[in-house]
Formats: sequence, C-alpha cells, structure tokens
Amino acid sequence: MAVYFDHRIEAPSTVGSPSEIAWHHVHPLLAVASIGTNSTPAGSVDVYLEQGEHIPNAHIDRPFQPGLIRWHPSKRILAVGWQTGVVIFWSDHGWDEHQIAGGTHRAEITILEWSNDGTRLLSADKAGVLMVWRVDQHGRVQGAPLGKQDYGKHLVHCIFKPPAPGEDLVQLAKAAVSGDENALDMFNWRKVGKGDAPFKVGLQEGIVCFVTTTDGIVYYVGEKGKSIQVLRTDGPIRKLMYMEEKEILMIVTEALFLSQHRIGPDGTSQELMKVKLSGKTGQTADIIWAERELLITASGETVVRLWDLDRDENYALTLDEHLGFSTGESINCISYCESKGILAAGTSKGQIAMWRRAVVSNIGGSSIQGKDRWKLQAPIDLEGIIIQLKWGSSKNLLSVNSAGTVLILSEQMMSAHFNQQVAAVQVAPNQLSVSFFSSGNHQMLRADIHVKGVYVTKEMVVVWNGKHISVFEQFGPSLRNAGSFPCDSSIVVVHEESIYTVEPNRVQVRTLQGTVKQLLVFSETEGNPCHLQICGNFLAVGTDKAHVKVFDLSRREAKPHSNAKNLAEHIPSFGSITSVKCSFNGNNVSILIKNTSGSPDSKVFFYDVETDTINYFDFEIGKASSENCSVFHLEENEVEKGRSEMRELMGRYPVSQFWDQNEPKLFVCEAAVAASKTRQSNVTAGSESISTEYKVDVMVASFFSTQEHGLLLQDSFPKIESHEALLGLEVPYYYFSKKSGETENDAELMSGTTSVPQVVARRPLRDFVGLEDCDKTTRDAMLNFSLYLTIGDMDEAFKSIKLIKSETVWENMARMCVKTRRLDVARVCLGNMGHARGARALREAAQEPELDARVAMLAIQLGMLEDAERLYRNCKRFDLLTKFYQASGQWQKAIENAETFDRVHLRTTYYNYAKHLEALGDQHLALSHYEKSDTHRFEVPRMLLEDLQALEVYVNKTKDRSLWKWWAQYLESQADMDSALKYYEKSQDYLSLVRVHCYLGNIQKASEIANETGNQAASYHLARQYEARDDVKQAIHFYTRAQAYNNAIRLCKESGFDDHLMNLSLLSSPEDMMEAARYYEEKGVQMDRAVMLYHKSGHFSKAVELAFATQQFGALQLIAEELDENSDPALLSRCSDFFIEHSQFEKAVELLVTAKKYHEALQLCLEQNLTITEDMAEKMTVSKDSTGLSDDFRRELLERIADCCLRQGNYHLATKKYTQAGNKAKAMRALLKSGDTEKIVFFTGVSRQREIYIMAANYLQSLDWRRDPEIMKNIISFYTKGRSLDLLAGFYDACAQVEVDEYQNYEKALGALTEAYKCLTKAKMRNQGEQEERLEQLQNKLTTVKKFVQVRRLYEEDPKEALKQCQILLEESDLDQAVRSGDVYALLVEHHAQQGNYEVAYKYMEEMAAKLPSGNVGFYINQQVTEAIYKAVGAPLKIIGVQRARHSSGEDGGEVEEEVAEEPYNDPED
Repeated sequence: MAVYFDHRIEAPSTVGSPSEIAWHHVHPLLAVASIGTNSTPAGSVDVYLEQGEHIPNAHIDRPFQPGLIRWHPSKRILAVGWQTGVVIFWSDHGWDEHQIAGGTHRAEITILEWSNDGTRLLSADKAGVLMVWRVDQHGRVQGAPLGKQDYGKHLVHCIFKPPAPGEDLVQLAKAAVSGDENALDMFNWRKVGKGDAPFKVGLQEGIVCFVTTTDGIVYYVGEKGKSIQVLRTDGPIRKLMYMEEKEILMIVTEALFLSQHRIGPDGTSQELMKVKLSGKTGQTADIIWAERELLITASGETVVRLWDLDRDENYALTLDEHLGFSTGESINCISYCESKGILAAGTSKGQIAMWRRAVVSNIGGSSIQGKDRWKLQAPIDLEGIIIQLKWGSSKNLLSVNSAGTVLILSEQMMSAHFNQQVAAVQVAPNQLSVSFFSSGNHQMLRADIHVKGVYVTKEMVVVWNGKHISVFEQFGPSLRNAGSFPCDSSIVVVHEESIYTVEPNRVQVRTLQGTVKQLLVFSETEGNPCHLQICGNFLAVGTDKAHVKVFDLSRREAKPHSNAKNLAEHIPSFGSITSVKCSFNGNNVSILIKNTSGSPDSKVFFYDVETDTINYFDFEIGKASSENCSVFHLEENEVEKGRSEMRELMGRYPVSQFWDQNEPKLFVCEAAVAASKTRQSNVTAGSESISTEYKVDVMVASFFSTQEHGLLLQDSFPKIESHEALLGLEVPYYYFSKKSGETENDAELMSGTTSVPQVVARRPLRDFVGLEDCDKTTRDAMLNFSLYLTIGDMDEAFKSIKLIKSETVWENMARMCVKTRRLDVARVCLGNMGHARGARALREAAQEPELDARVAMLAIQLGMLEDAERLYRNCKRFDLLTKFYQASGQWQKAIENAETFDRVHLRTTYYNYAKHLEALGDQHLALSHYEKSDTHRFEVPRMLLEDLQALEVYVNKTKDRSLWKWWAQYLESQADMDSALKYYEKSQDYLSLVRVHCYLGNIQKASEIANETGNQAASYHLARQYEARDDVKQAIHFYTRAQAYNNAIRLCKESGFDDHLMNLSLLSSPEDMMEAARYYEEKGVQMDRAVMLYHKSGHFSKAVELAFATQQFGALQLIAEELDENSDPALLSRCSDFFIEHSQFEKAVELLVTAKKYHEALQLCLEQNLTITEDMAEKMTVSKDSTGLSDDFRRELLERIADCCLRQGNYHLATKKYTQAGNKAKAMRALLKSGDTEKIVFFTGVSRQREIYIMAANYLQSLDWRRDPEIMKNIISFYTKGRSLDLLAGFYDACAQVEVDEYQNYEKALGALTEAYKCLTKAKMRNQGEQEERLEQLQNKLTTVKKFVQVRRLYEEDPKEALKQCQILLEESDLDQAVRSGDVYALLVEHHAQQGNYEVAYKYMEEMAAKLPSGNVGFYINQQVTEAIYKAVGAPLKIIGVQRARHSSGEDGGEVEEEVAEEPYNDPED
C-alpha cells in the first residue's frame, strides 16, 4: 500500500497563476508557465525539482504571456514559445534567447514540438508559418531553418511519425563507452549471426510529421518543411494521435468523432473507420492515448470513458461514493502513467481519483476484461478545482495544477512495523495508526514530518523521514513526543533505550535524544550498512557489499555475535541484499537478495552463525540446497503423501520474511507468483503442477528451522484479498496490515481469523485456533507437537501433548492433520474428540485411492470446507468435488464444476439441484433443471400434478411426444376420450389411437389408422378385434401387417385358406413353415408346396424324401442346388445317383465332390469325358489340415486328378496338381507338353531339382536357341545347375558346329570346343571309356580347328607359309570332322585369284568341286570371284548351287558371343 506526499512548488513571489505544466520525460524537472494576475498581460516560466524546490537560474518573465513549453526528449533543455512569436530556450546554463532570431515568427507560437530523437525542432505560429530546425548533439538549434512553409492558416496540432525501428547510434556509442557489454556486442561483428548487421541505425534523415489547421485540414510535412494535404475532417480537430504498430493516424474532432486513416508514402489517405465517441460536446475534452490500444477521454462528466481499440470494446469508469467521492463530482482532466498502470483524474471538488490497472499474469487463468481491470483507489484530497494533471520523469511524479498553485505528488510506500505486541501502520503522509494488542488500545499518531519510516517497541514509537527522527513515548492512554533530532539516516531500529542509525561504514548507537554513544564500525571491504533488524537481543546488519554481521545487544554495549560473512563468495549471481532478519536467539540469519539482473531471487538464504554455513530454499523449484534441510522433493512417494503445499509454493519468489519474536525455530515469509517466469523449467518429470486457474497471487508459508532437521514446512495458506502485507509473527498470531478501504469478507476470512479495528488484522496460527488465550505451557506443548508431527516423530509428538485434556486442543490437532496429511493421527484426535460421525466418514473414505481425497473428507468433517475444496482440486477428483458442492449448498459451483470437469455427473447434478429447488418451492427453476437432467418427462408431471392447468400449459409448450402420450393417458383415465385422442395423435401413439377407437366402436376409423401408419402394434390389436368378431379375412390381413404370421397361419388352417397359407408360411419362421408343410402333407394335396416348405425351412432330407416319393424332379433339382458339404452325405449320394440316372452327369459330379466321394467323381469324369475345371479340381483337393484323410490318400487323389487333367490336355492344371502332390517330375513333364517356355523356365527355377533342370535344358535345346540368347543362357545355366556337364559339353560342341556351319567363325568355334572340353573333363560319366573316347575326339577336333585358325591368322603376315599349311591340312584324312575342306580351298582360291593366278585358282576350284560331295562351290567362294576366274581361263561358267549369304561374326553371332561371355571360349592350351 502506498501514500502520496504532496510538495507545493516554491514559486517566486512575483509569479502569477500557473497556466501550463510540463514534466521532463527522464529527469525530475517540472516546468511551470504562469500568467500575470493584474491588468497587464505578463507571464513567466520557472523550473522546479521533484520536491518543489525552485532552480535559481530557471526563472524568466516577460511583459507578454508564454504559450507553449516543451522539453527536449532526453536533454535538460526546455523550449518556450511566447505570444509574440519569440522562442526562448533554458538549460542548466540558464536562458538563451538567441538560438532562434527574433522576428522569425511574428505571431503567437501555436506549435512547438521536438522530434522523437531530439534532432529536429518544429515551430509554427498563428499566422500559419511553419519552420523545421536542425538540433545538434548538445540540443542547440543550428543556424537557419531547414525548411519553411507558409500555410496562411492557424496551425494547431502536430505529431511526429515515429522513425523506422532501429538503434540510436549516438546513444549506443555512449553506452558502449560506459562499458555496456550488450552495446559493445552490437558493435562487434564477430558476435552477431552470419549475414546480420551488428546494429541497425534508425533513420536520422527524412523525419516527417503531421500538422493540422483550425479548419480540419491535415498536412503531411517532410524533412525540408514541404507538405502535402492528405485529408480534411468535418470540423476542428481536438486531438491527433498515431498508432505505431499499425501505422495508422487517428483524429478526434471537437464534435468527438474518431476516425482512423492509413497514410501512404505518397501522401494518399485511406479512411479505415469513423465513429462517434460518447461524451459531452461543446466542452473541452481531455483525451489521451495509452498502452498503444486505449483511448481515454474526460469531458466534464462524472465518468471517464475508455475505448479499447484492440479488443473493440468501450466502457466507463465511475467514482465510488463509499470511498469518499461526492455525488455529482465531475472529472476535468486525466493523465496516465504507463509504468505504474495508474490513471489519475482531477475532479471539480479538489480530489484526485486513481484507477490502477490490473496486471494480466501469464500464469493465472482467464484474463480480466473491460472495466473490471481497473481498481479505484482511495481519493487524494486537495484544495480547489483541479484543472491539469501530468505524470512525468523517470520517478513517475504527478504534478497537479490546482487553485492557483502547483503541487507535486510523489508516491511513497506506507510504512508499517510490528514488534512486542505493538503495530503501527501509516495511513497518511504524517499520520499513523498505532495498535497496542496487549492492552487493546488503539491510537492515531500525527507527526510533524512526512513519515518515511516507523519502528515500534512496547513503550515507544520512532518515526523518521531521512532527515529528522522523532520519538514518541506512551503516556497513559496516549502518545507524546519525547524528543526529536536531525539525522540523515534512512534506516532506524530501536532496542530498549537505544536508537540505531546508519552512516557510511558504521552503525551509530544513539540515545533517545540523538547523542551517539557507540559506533559499530565496518571496514571498506565490508561496505556500508544498509539493512538493520533487531529480534530479541540481537541486531542483524547487512551491507551494500554483501556482508552480514550479527551483534549481541544484551549487554551494556553491543558486542559482535558473529564475524562478517561475505555472501557474494557463496552465492552465485549475487546482486544486492534486499532484506536481513535474524532469529530470536541470534543463531540464524535469513537473507533475501536480488540477482545480478536486478530481479528478486527466488531463494531464501539461511546463514547459520554457529556452523558458519549458508543454505537456501528455492521457491521456484520447491527444493533446498542440501538433503538435510530439504523440504520438498518432486518424487512420486512424496506426492502420494499428499504434500501438495509444495506445488502451491513452487514458481514463486519471497517478498518479505520474519522470525517469531519469542520462538527461535519459527520462520515465516510471503511468496508471490513469479509472473515473468514459466513453471516448466527445473521441474522434474514426475511432478504435476497444480492447475494454474486456481493459483493465488501471494502465499504465506511458515517453517520450522532446526540444525538437526533443516527447514520443515509447518503451514501455508493464501493471503486473503483484504490484507495488504504480512507485518510479523508472534505465537499465536500472524499480523497483517489491511488495505485501505477494504473490509474482510466472511467468505474470505479463514476459520478463526479476527481483526483489530482500522488497519491491522491478525490471524491465529493453524495450531492455535481456539487456543489464542492459552498459557505458555500449552503454547510450548502445541509448538513441540507441531514440530514433531512435521518431522514425523509420532512418539515425541504425543508425549508433548499427553497431559493436555482440552477437546479444543485435539480439534486443533485434527485440523493440523489436514495440512500434514496424517490420517492415522487424525483418527486418534477424532476419538479423543468423541467425533463418531467424523471417524465413520474417515473410515468409509479409506477406499478412495488418492490420499488428498481421504484428507478432504477429514477436512469436511472438521468444517474446513475451503481446504476440502482445494484438496479435491489438487487430486483432480472432480466427481467428489461436485458432491461436496452439492452437500454444502454451493449449487452454482457444483454445476460449473460438472460442466467443466465432471460431465459424467452433469445430468445427476442438474437433477439433484432441481430436487433442491423443488423442496424450496421454486418450481420454475426446478422445471428448467429437470429438463437439463433429461428427467422432465417423469418429474415435471409429478411436480405439477396438483396444478393441472400449469401442467397442461407445460405439456403443450414442450411439444414432447412422451409428455403428450402421458397427458393423453391421464385424460383417458379421466374419461375425456376426445382430448385423449387428440394428444395420442400428436404423440403418434397409433396403438393407443386404435385401442381407443375400438373401445368407442369406431373400428372402421381404427382400420384406416392401422392401414395408413402400418404400425405393427396397432395392426395386431385391430386383428385381435376382428378375430373376436369372426371377421377372419380382416383378422388375417391385419395379423399379416403386424407380422404376426403364426396367428395368420393358424386362422388360415382353421378356415381352410390354403392359398393364403402358402404365402404366409414363406414369410414366417422356419417352425411355421414346418407346420404348414405337415398340414399339406397330411392333406395329401399340393405336395409340391409341402416339398417347397420343407426345403425353405431347412429340412432337406424330408424335402428330398417327399420329392422322391412324389416324383417331383424339378423340386429335387432346386434342392440339390442348395446342398453343401454340411449336408447329409447319404442325401448327397442319393441325389447324385438320381442325376446319374437322368444323365445329368455334371450335377452328379458336383454332388459327389460335395459328398467327398472324389474317386467316384473322377471315374465319372473319365467315363463321361467331363472336363475337370479348375474350380472342380480345387473342390476335390483335400487340404493339408484335413484330419479325416491321410497324406497318402491326399497325394494319390491329387495325382489321379492330375492324370485326368493330363488326359484331357489341361497341362497347366495337371502341373498344379502334380506339384501339390509333391511329384515335381510329373509336373514338369506335363508342363513340357504345354510348350509354355516362360512357365517352364519359372517352374524349373523354383523346383531346384536336378532332373527338372536337365529336362528343361533338353526341352530348350529343341527350340531355336541359335537366335534367342536368353534360351541359350538358360540352357547353359540349367545344365550347370543340374550338374550334367557331359550334356553341357555336347551343347557346346553343337554350338561350335553352328559357328562353323552358319557363320564360318572358327574363332568362336574354337572357344566353344574349349568349353566343351573343359566340361567333359569335369563330368563324371558312368562309362569311363566312353568319356575318354569323347575327350579324344574333342581333343582332335580342337587341335584341327586351332591349326586352321592359326593358318588364317598367319595368312595376314606370311601368305606363302599359310598356303603351305593349307596344303598340309588338306592332306589330313579326318579334316572334315573338324574343319570344312571347302573353307580351306576357299582360302587358296581367293588368294590366287587376288594374285592374278587364275589358272592355279581354277585348278583348286576343280579339285574342290571333285572333293566336295555336294559340289556346292558357291557356298564357299564368292560368286564374283568365281565368275572372274572362269572368265580369265576362258572356261564356261558352270551352274553353281544357290549361294548362302555369308554371315559376319558381327551379326547374330555377336549375340551368342555376348551370352557365352560368362564362360568364354578359350584355347585349352592358352
């Protein structure tokens, strides 16, 4: 809580009435323009400091009035525009009238604005002359104006367009020089990302602004003063604003019209919106733009109007008379402080109203909207009408122009202190409320200074303001001033008759009159004392250099109790100390600090004086520095114990701290939510944070601190809304200061909370509710019990209280068990209390799996409803929470909880609430909730049965068929048949309609209804009526419509309606079909119907038997079509015999197969030459999983099927069946017969059997393998895989012969023969002699071919030698077995022909013709060569046989070579 100190400005005596005030944006400098009070128009301007002190060289007066005063955005420079057009500047050096030459402006200055960066100054006058001035780095205007524009009209408003985002290079450089690491990094290219510039400089050139004239024209003004008219409004402009994020210009006119415009770079304008603002027109409206989204206006009304442009909502803030505002008090002016979020408004009655804007936390639930975000504070009373308010400077000071003077208001946190059963709380700048709890006395203390601090003891009150100290002593029922003295100490503490103050490097011990009687000196290393605190007889001192020291004050002079401890050496990221407190015995010192970033640290540090160690507890993660003083560990076993307090305390930081003033082990602190941090970091995976929707802002946590057990959580609870801050702890109470104007709500106050009048409230500790006035023995016993219970030492806990017989004590202990989750202890407490109902409820709750749910039941029995609610939420037992709300009468919460979290029980909740409302007599609301619970069809008629008129209205209103039907039944019971029929018809209850019509004798109408609707129940009822009237046909008709076929069949049989009987039987069940079939069979007529009905009912044997007996072959065929493998085998055999007799062999085969008589079916197929289809073969194939037949039988059957398929030429099916039978050889033979080469190759590859490989290779040799390389490749592969190398050798031999015969390619033939020789060498033939003989033949053949190949090669080098070798070859007797002699002769003939020896060539041709049996010389020698030879010798040309085209080895032969490249033809000798 804060108060505002008002300082009146120390204006010179010659100064007139203030007309304008202006704060500097940064420095605490206030400029005040004043006008003369006499008839002479004179004026002055003065500058004041934050407490109203006048700056000596800051006064200037002129015989004319000042118009505008504007501060430089960063420098201590003030520009003042006067009525005569003069612009004068003030700085720390005084006034300067020559920066802008006189006569530059010749009319009153109406615009005087600095640019946002302070590099430009824009001035304009009433005559319409506008000038733009350059400003240097010292803030001085430089030379002539950059630009000048004469508009010829009165200029009134100006606003600069913000520059492009970037850094101010000058400011950045200054920061870098001063050592700012971030600024240095901006200049360091190596510390920025790749591709990024180290800094971005905002545009210093091209600064533009908007100016307006009195007739509503808006101009866009450039750097040099050149302007463009961008828009024109309907009237004079009141306010000009610019929305930076969206780059939108906003204008408010005098008529309170708001318009938004987007201005293009070329000056074009686009109107986005135009609306009329609420408020009084014709009066001067104060309009401000705040938070970049809020437009706030005050126009002399009793309200302040706000429009949130971001959320598009508007609302008004009003004054509250309960806080001290007057009725009809109007608001004249407003000002908003963004850093504090405070809107200040000055009223016509001399009061300042302040609304504080709520901060929307990132951790809380749904954000607050609209006017609820603004909290009205208590008013500040001043004198006179307030005409102007201004927030300003970095210290957020508020200046007020009121009643001919100016006041400066500075916010000061209210001082408060509690000690030795005395509490003092500041309520005004010089007024305190003092409460003496021991005596119950309460007093208001008024000091003669503005109080900035207070310290109390049981005998005196000491106040100070940083310059003066006043001491007040208790004198009877009042306080009197016992003395005062000047002292510059900002910190003061008191012990007995001594006052402790601080000055550099020492603490002064003074008497009550201010005399220094002792100095506690600190070294330069230890620093200056900045924190003092006394508890008991010990003084704790904290310095600005992170040292802590404790002094013992129990003697005449203060003596050191500990050495100075340097915290910075033990605490990383240490910034500064914010609070130091010591325990009652001086052995423990707790410290709160700020980290290096300046934000509050989440840890509380504890310095143990005896062991000289430092430990801490971190609220952020709920964990202490070491295991021996750990409070919480986020492990599943701890969570199961229900220690949900740790989840409540996590994510916070300590705000204040206190030790109990008599108990050295008891410590308490306030912990606030760390809104700027998320809860996700540093939390172990096993934890589950509490729902943020219910997280309170401030928690109060008390701890036991012992050397043996460390820090133990004793209690925690949320600070209630009406409490401002924790003042201290002294068993049995916590002490709180109360908020101004707040009163505690009964709902907010926890059980046992009491308050002292005015500003202090106290709350008993959890263990002392009901024991506030207990004696010291009981108090110590309860504290020991609480300590041991927290530790878990139950034996010591009971020892400490075994002598206490008070039921209140046991009740308090039971309440303590709710916090500690000790249900075993709670059972003992309930037993000692005699609380039988609670013990039973606790025993029944033991079945709940969650510990928190069981503890919540204990809390309910003890009346701790808020704790129960919190526990149910913690364990997420929303079903039990719903029941709890219902049982406690919180029906709205119950419904909200069920709607959000417990939808399973939502309808039940609605129903229970409706029953509750009905019991209260609120039938209208009960009816609504019965409907929501979907029980209104029964409950509402029951509830309204006594009010038939209301019930009828409800029934007609709901239009529910169930209710219409119920109402019709009720009317029928009242014999109102006509009305009943009407509601039966509305409800579409056709059975009831037919029933009532039949009752009334309108059977014809009933028939029409039954026929039109087709309702089965109605038709059945009507059929019963017709049957009772012996109208059989109508009865049969309606029984049929009702699908009651058995009744219709019964009537047909009784009445002889055989034709109807057949149709009805077919529609009915198999049982009815059987009965009808027996009926026809017994009558002996229409036996075909009997057979059909037996068939349709599933009795095939009976149907077949009757069909045979009556020779109904057509029916028998129909029956046979539906027989399957599940039918009787005898029946299937009988039917097949029947079809064989009648030559329907295919049908007979199907039945035999179905009957699993496969051999008979196959025999019939062979005898009758029936084609076995694939489907039939599959049916005859017995699966491997069949248990009735052996594997041998299955294989035999499959082979027989395959044999039949083979005989019928279905080779593929035969192959498939042979394969299924496992006889792959036969399968291959069948496949070979099919001639399907592709399938043969595939089957060979998957079979992987030697015999099959050979069979496939032999088959492929029968194909044209010479022209298909793929076939040749498969032949070689299959012979190789079949390990039949002798056959492969034969194949290579054949290949060699083909090369010779077809292509004359002896080189390839040589390679093939070589491969054949290799294969035959590796082969293992049964006849070894035959193998050797074949090898010898191959060797001879290979040798001969090789010789001829060598001859052909030699011919290229030595033709003569080659010809000799040819002659030798021709002499060999077995030449033709390997080399064709014609090829040798051809070589000789062609050589001699080329040499011109045609006679010799002719001789060889004749010899060749004689030697070759066929005489086909043309096959070997080219026709042209032959003709040339015969022509040369003059011999007649003989008829030569048809010449075969000679193939070059580059054609098809090349393909073969490619395929056999895997096993190339090589010379055996190579």
